[in-house]
Amino acid sequence: MNKTEFIDAVAVKAGLSKKDAKGAVDAVLEVITEALVKKDSVSFIGFGTFATAERAARVAKVPGTDKTVNVPATTVAKFKVGKSLKEVVAK
Repeated sequence: MNKTEFIDAVAVKAGLSKKDAKGAVDAVLEVITEALVKKDSVSFIGFGTFATAERAARVAKVPGTDKTVNVPATTVAKFKVGKSLKEVVAK
């Protein structure tokens, strides 16, 4: 499912116009993004938690060669699945 299909599904489920659903989806994604930029986490009980994690700098080997490259430290976004979502998906 891509973003357009997701917006269409939200519009149907919530009884909204596609324009209103697009605005709502865009707003939710923007708020989550802004929170992660501030290194805050966003939790939805039963669904999951969006958070950030720090990755240390490291030296990585280039596959198929003897070369190595330095990979700088970075911050990455992570998602931890909530218990309810995990149970529903596992069925």
